[in-house]
Amino acid sequence: MQTNFTAAQLENPMIAESEQILRKCVHCGFCTATCPTFVTLGDELDSPRGRIYLIKDMLENDQPATERVVKHLDRCLSCLSCTTTCPSGVDYMHLIDNARAHIEETYDRALGDKLLRKMLAIVVPSPTLFRLSMIGAKFAAPFAKLMPGRLKGMVKMGARSLPTPSWVDKPQIIPAIGKRKGRVAILTGCAQQVLETEINEATVRLLTRLGIEVVVAKGAGCCGSLVHHMGKEEKSHHQAKGNIDAWTAELAGDGLDAVVITASGCGTTVKDYGHMLANDPAYAQKAKTISSLARDITEYLAELDVDADVFAKADHGNPRVAYHSACSMQHGQKITRPPRDLLKMAGFDVAEIAEGHLCCGSAGVYNLLQPEIAGQLQERKRANIRNTTPDLVATGNIGCMIQIETDDLKVVHTVQLLDWAAGGPRPSKLKAPSLQGAN
Repeated sequence: MQTNFTAAQLENPMIAESEQILRKCVHCGFCTATCPTFVTLGDELDSPRGRIYLIKDMLENDQPATERVVKHLDRCLSCLSCTTTCPSGVDYMHLIDNARAHIEETYDRALGDKLLRKMLAIVVPSPTLFRLSMIGAKFAAPFAKLMPGRLKGMVKMGARSLPTPSWVDKPQIIPAIGKRKGRVAILTGCAQQVLETEINEATVRLLTRLGIEVVVAKGAGCCGSLVHHMGKEEKSHHQAKGNIDAWTAELAGDGLDAVVITASGCGTTVKDYGHMLANDPAYAQKAKTISSLARDITEYLAELDVDADVFAKADHGNPRVAYHSACSMQHGQKITRPPRDLLKMAGFDVAEIAEGHLCCGSAGVYNLLQPEIAGQLQERKRANIRNTTPDLVATGNIGCMIQIETDDLKVVHTVQLLDWAAGGPRPSKLKAPSLQGAN
């Protein structure tokens, strides 16, 4: 793609980066076929190619974001399916991030939208505030049908039964069982701490059983993903720096082999810290180091070369598992085989889902900000999963778990199943009568 930025414009690192990304696009349109919003809405401007044209025009002409541009960029899920498809290597992830930062700086949103985004940016990254908000939403749940679309989704989430806070989530060192073979830090997350405490507990049990010491570092918190995708660059960088400082301190102490992450959305962001802070002299190298250590839990287990004997005494009854590969896993981190291979090694019958490349509609808080589109993608994903006739569903991202699950679709994290197969407890969701025989 030909660009016409001025020399003065290119002195801005964000513009210079965007210009290089734009120049790689050859207008081929391969991305449109795998873009969830284009497949759903059929509008060229709701495809990566269409959005690239909008971004180019906005940045090249040094214009504030317009309502039209914001509408179509807000509809982007950042699922990154387009980056998997693109034959030219267009770095759409960083281009849309740059465009959202420009929108945040130049566009005055409607009051309701502005307040909702501000509330989400404050509440969700804080486990304490998020838990309180879920308790409040529980009381409003009976009235969900009477509420506007955006509020309806938030209130429905509050209808969930919240687990008690986990012992894993406080700063501590959890020793390996037997001889120590490695040492990792675990990102306990923010929303995940509130909604699904069993995930981190299963991770710690499995890792320590394999001889890995696990550190919950003091000062580590939200990865910054949620606010980063809202264009709130300063806040996302602040949250990233908090994690970098916490894990760098552990590196300087007894060292770390990896930073293990159990939410693939968080993993994509932590692996991008080196890029996010590349122009920060105080953090550039530290951020690059932390990014190089970041591993999804299944990625780390694959690197450990776990022996099949670990699962030799599995008593789960070989249930049929539909594996949903989160967009942030398959497109953001390009991790595809490890989760499937580990589940098969653990004795599960793994079923592939049709249109597995398409997003389920969760995408961080997209399902709260764009409930209509998210709802269509949700139903499409559920239908494809049901067609596999599974006993349960596995995935590696908390947002997907919440988005997909229904009374007939039991969704658990991949690591919960691996822990169960290795001698850990049966995930509580699977204690329903339909799975009692698989034991």
